[in-house]
Amino acid sequence: MTGSVPISIVVVSDDHYVILLAALIKSIEVNHASKEPLHFYVIEDGVKDKTKRKLQSSVNAETTTLFWIPMAEAAPSGIELPLDKSSWPLNIYMRLFISYFLPENVERAIYLDVDMIVQKDISLLWKTDIQDKIIAAVTDSRIKTIDCRWGGVVNYKELNLQGSAKYFNTGLLMIDIKKWKAADITAKVLECIKVNKDFANFPDQYGLNVLLADHWLELDGLWNYFAEGDHTDPNIIHFMSTKPIYKSYNYNQHYQELFYHYLSQTPWNGENQISSSRIYYAKARNKVRKIMKKFFAKNVLIYPGH
Repeated sequence: MTGSVPISIVVVSDDHYVILLAALIKSIEVNHASKEPLHFYVIEDGVKDKTKRKLQSSVNAETTTLFWIPMAEAAPSGIELPLDKSSWPLNIYMRLFISYFLPENVERAIYLDVDMIVQKDISLLWKTDIQDKIIAAVTDSRIKTIDCRWGGVVNYKELNLQGSAKYFNTGLLMIDIKKWKAADITAKVLECIKVNKDFANFPDQYGLNVLLADHWLELDGLWNYFAEGDHTDPNIIHFMSTKPIYKSYNYNQHYQELFYHYLSQTPWNGENQISSSRIYYAKARNKVRKIMKKFFAKNVLIYPGH
């Protein structure tokens, strides 16, 4: 594969969700038919060394390279993260720092949520011409437009946005790094969330939709298809809500079988579904962490730092 420009893929995972990452990477490897090497930049939030070794043993060394980036090193020193009121972990913000931690020679990147599997050759997405836009993404099939009362940009009128504008899901982003940097998207999104945190139900998604309302290219919805649907052959399946590893999973069973098909080709083969109590524990932990950081940092988190 010497001479081919690598496909740069960014993911974020903690130790618990590496099992999802293993299936995601394997699904990309299995369906990748063109010659580009696969470079995965894994922002790790407390992933244990033994877990990293386990994942490394899972990948095809001829096609795939893993670059581990500790979460504390992903964002520049002194960056302020908004302490929003959601139960989402702080690692959701790491997708905003892609332009900081990727090598200088990387001009574009694909960001993928870890709870996905890819059913088509990732190079088809990689080669998409995003024209003059900063990012390409898929319209959120549940929220759809900015004026959605439960998940969109509730204060869109105050922000001078059109309520009928389409609202994208940030689980998949194709990013033009140069344009992102030139527009200073990271700083502007963080400030937007901080100022409007009472309206940001899905914080990073809220900020990106506000800032990029007129600057994103809509991709075919099959590139970010939620597992609650019934399409026979989506390009990417996104397990948006309950993950397939949990006993309470009750969405498309075929998609769950596909997930375990790819997982069976990793060292996690044979893993049983686990109790859904882990979900509620994680949400409670995330809430507590934010409350504690808010108490000590007076509504902002200087990251990295104390």
